Amino acid sequence: MGIKLRPHHLLCTQGYSGKGYSEEFVEHMNEVVAMLRREEPTLIDLTFSTDTLCGACPNMKAVDNCETNEKVKRYDRKVVEYFQLEEKEYVYQELVKQIREQITPEMLEDICDGCSWYPISACRKKILCNYLQGLDKAE
Repeated sequence: MGIKLRPHHLLCTQGYSGKGYSEEFVEHMNEVVAMLRREEPTLIDLTFSTDTLCGACPNMKAVDNCETNEKVKRYDRKVVEYFQLEEKEYVYQELVKQIREQITPEMLEDICDGCSWYPISACRKKILCNYLQGLDKAE
């Protein structure tokens, strides 16, 4: 299965903690996240449109059209700008490592502003792990 991910889903797949829009969505998310969190390199196609995860989302109306399209596109745009991403193939584990090395709490708050999952997920803990470890070393 080729995995297509939109930019902000690079963050969602790291912070995901078993909650979702519907039972079908959670099952699908569990499968995709399990593939991505393996240690073996996993190729993904970064797309600036609907992706593999969107396929099971009840908010998806059509290709590149979501009930919260404006917000979703803003999340994607900010991830692209902060991490200079392009629409191309990446190794997921390498890209996630790069993001974790560069991201700050302020960047994460800016990207995820308005996300209903952000306050109840493990995003801060999992995505900011390198940042938080750096603070521990500095003390």
